[in-house]
Amino acid sequence: MRTIGLIGGMSWESTALYYKLINERVRDRLGKLHSAPLLLYSYDFQEIKEMQYAGRWTEAATSLSEVALRLEGAGAGAIVLCTNTMHKLAPAIVSSVSIPFIHIGDATARRIRTKGYRRVGLLGTKFTMEEDFYIDRLRAHDLDVLIPPADERADVNRIIYDELCLGVVADASRRRYRDVMAALVDRGAECIILGCTEITMLVGAADTSVETFDTTAIHAETAADFAIG
Repeated sequence: MRTIGLIGGMSWESTALYYKLINERVRDRLGKLHSAPLLLYSYDFQEIKEMQYAGRWTEAATSLSEVALRLEGAGAGAIVLCTNTMHKLAPAIVSSVSIPFIHIGDATARRIRTKGYRRVGLLGTKFTMEEDFYIDRLRAHDLDVLIPPADERADVNRIIYDELCLGVVADASRRRYRDVMAALVDRGAECIILGCTEITMLVGAADTSVETFDTTAIHAETAADFAIG
C-alpha cells in the first residue's frame, strides 16, 4: 500500500474521524488485520483560526506547504488536507510537492455526479460558502451551487467554530441546521453537501429530505482507495 500524508488538526475532532474512516475502508476492502500506512501532522487549530480571521492567508499557505513537503520527505505518496476551508490554499500546496494532492472538492463533486445530481446546497464555514475557491471547484464539475442567505451562513459558521470544533453537539444547533437545509431544498437543492469536516458530527441523512454528501467520509474513502491502489 501507498502511504498517505494527512495534514490535520483543523480541527482534531474531524481529523480523528479521518483516521477512523480511512482505516475502516482499508479493513473492509482488504480484510484480515489490514490498516492504512499514514503520516499525520496535526496543527494547533487556534493558530490556524487566527490566521483565517486576520486574513493572513500567505502565512498560512507557507506553513501548509512546508508541512506537505515534510510529509513527502517522510515517505508520503499523496497529501490529504483534512479540512474543507483550508483548500483555499490548495494551489500553494500542490506547487510545493511532487506527489498527488487529493482534493476534497473534486472527490465530493465526482461522487455527486455519479448520483446524477446537478443542483446542490452547500454548508460550510463562511470562507467555504462565500468565497470562490470551493464553489468554483464544484462548478468545474458542472454543479450548480446554492448557499444559505447571510443570516443563516452566520449561524452555520458560528456553530462550526464555537461548538463543533470544541466537540459540542447541541440539539438547538441541529434544529437550526435542519431549518437551513430545508430552506435550501425549498429553493431547489437536489442534495446537500456537508462542506465542513465537523458538520457530520451534527447532522446527516436523517436530518433532511434529500441525500447528503459527507465530505469527511468521501475524502477519507478516496484517500484509502488511493492507498490501496
